[in-house]
Amino acid sequence: MSFNLYDRLRGLFPKDRLQVGTINAIDAGQASITLVDGTMLIARGSGSVGDQVYVRGGLIEGQAPSLPIFEIEI
Repeated sequence: MSFNLYDRLRGLFPKDRLQVGTINAIDAGQASITLVDGTMLIARGSGSVGDQVYVRGGLIEGQAPSLPIFEIEI
């Protein structure tokens, strides 16, 4: 058991966070996705071009609702 409080706190959070992105292209089961912050990534899974999807750890987890997105800078 670790007595480092920071390590114990980090252990409470999931390793990969759930992100929302839009599919740009699909080829052989891999999709090119643009995330909300503009980052592009490649993920495995299915969908159609233009769909908003949930992505975690390089895998498309499902369809995301098409809602307005607001970014607040702190």
